[in-house]
This record gives sequence, structure tokens and C-alpha cells, in this order.
Amino acid sequence: MSTNAAVSRVEITGPGRNLLNPEVMAKLEADLRAAGDDPNTTGIILTGAGDVFCGGLDVPAIQAGADPIPFYSALISILKLIPELPKPVLALVNGDAVASGGAFVAVSDYAVSVPDAKIGSYEVSVGVWPIVAQVPLIKRLGARAAIQNIASGEPFTAEQALNVGLVNEVGGADQVEALANEWLTKAARAGKTMTSGRPSVYQLEQLNLNDGLDAAFKLLSQAYDN
Repeated sequence: MSTNAAVSRVEITGPGRNLLNPEVMAKLEADLRAAGDDPNTTGIILTGAGDVFCGGLDVPAIQAGADPIPFYSALISILKLIPELPKPVLALVNGDAVASGGAFVAVSDYAVSVPDAKIGSYEVSVGVWPIVAQVPLIKRLGARAAIQNIASGEPFTAEQALNVGLVNEVGGADQVEALANEWLTKAARAGKTMTSGRPSVYQLEQLNLNDGLDAAFKLLSQAYDN
């Protein structure tokens, strides 16, 4: 993890195309937690090392005999963590973000992408249903748009991802850093209210209108009690 002014940068660094194994994900989760706890950080950029965002779980390691359960447990832990962080997270898609990489993009608050990136699931093209990685895609896009990708095994192009709402902007390799910082600068306007406000968005999303309003009133009452 590195920090530049008010933005912390967390990189996915794994074997091959930044593949995810339990060790890689343990470091990734620790870096995300550290960025979230850093009082000088107002926003977090999540990106990949080199020219790839993330190629998903290290399937070759699993095929070679590694127990898959720790892989999926670590992945689920990160996917649960990102919406709970007190700071906004922006996925800077510097290259392909597929399988679990696409899930990271979907679970982030904002995303900007280079034009030639592929984003989303490809698993059904090799005969596997992405039972875990599909969840953030469904939550972000809704079932209709998500299944366009999931059931075809064809990741979205960056332009398609923009059209369905998976990314906020597409820009050249020389532009995405500036775009990322622009989004996080806007988010920093929330100041200290981000700490409780951001997680509330994802909590309230799970509820119907009436329950959501009741839960919002409870949160409001608790805030005034403090």
C-alpha cells in the first residue's frame, strides 16, 4: 500500500495475471484495512500491478491440488469488507479484470477503466458457473444485465461496462489516474460523514422501501443520541 496526499493506493499483486491465492488475498485485505484506518486517507484506489487488474482466483494452483475452500473464504472476506470500509474505494482498471477481478470492480464504489480492458466473468466458457464472483455483479447491475455477461462467459468491453453501469468512466492509460483522483476528490466532500454514511448505502440497499426508511430513521436517531 502507498499513500499520496489523501489517497491510498492498494495494488493486487499476484502470480501470472495477478491471480489470487490465500497469501495474496491476506495481504490485499490487510492493505485495504490499513487504508481504511489511516486518518490521513480520504479515498482508496484499488488497482493491479503491471498492466493487468486481476485475472481471478489462482485456478492452476487449485487444479494442482490446493484446497479451494481457503481461496473462496479469503475472496468472500474481501468482498464483504470493501462495502464496510469507512473510506470510498475506486477500482482503477488498468487492464483485464475478470472472474474475481470483475467482482472487485463491481463491489467498489467507483470504477474507471482503460479502453482495452475486459471486465466481468468468463467462467462459463470453461464449464464453471461463477457462484461467488457473480454476486457483486448481480448486486451492481441487476440480474438482467449481469446475466448478459455471466451466462455467456464473455466479459464486457470497457465501453459495454460503461453502458451498463459497471464503470463510471473510460479513459486512456494517460488519463485514468487523473479520472480516479477526480472521483475521489469529489467523494472527499463528504468529510467525516463518509465514515457512517458510506456503509449505510449498502446496508439500506438490502431492504425494501418501508424497512429502509425505518432503518434510516433508526440510524438518524442514533446519530442524534450521540
